[in-house]
Amino acid sequence: MTEIQVGDLTFLFPAESDATKYDEWEFYVKRFQRIKDGTKAVDVLCVLPDAAWLLEVKDYREHERTKPSDLSEEIAGKVRDTLSGLAAASANAERDDEKVAAKRALGKRNWRVVLHLEQGEPAGSALWPRGINIANVLQKLRGRLKSVDENALVCNRDSNPDEVPWAVE
Repeated sequence: MTEIQVGDLTFLFPAESDATKYDEWEFYVKRFQRIKDGTKAVDVLCVLPDAAWLLEVKDYREHERTKPSDLSEEIAGKVRDTLSGLAAASANAERDDEKVAAKRALGKRNWRVVLHLEQGEPAGSALWPRGINIANVLQKLRGRLKSVDENALVCNRDSNPDEVPWAVE
């Protein structure tokens, strides 16, 4: 089992997975991130025999989101930049482990995108119980990422779907 820490959350990946913190890859940090005005990246890349998973983690339990941009737009941009970065890393990464992981991921026919979204306690309103409406984010995310994963997921510790191959603590 592979453990990856993202903020205060620990993600537990199955032994047969190749899970890494993509946004900490040497290739991404030292080379790819510097293209033009900078690129963004998802937090975790998880490659399994049947799919490559792109996982972005947002934890708003302590502080509410203050960015003016749409959350689904931000995630879609990170997915786009990550896929571009993987293509570049597969040919140009200096570290062999990063080059191999990029090639393995790019060789998959099935891409999955997951936004892990933690929010603070409900505000008390029955109409808007949370600051971010998950259904709206999910609908927009699936629309934006249709060419990559038309069944993108939004989950949290309390609603981690069975199809997601990891556990969260």
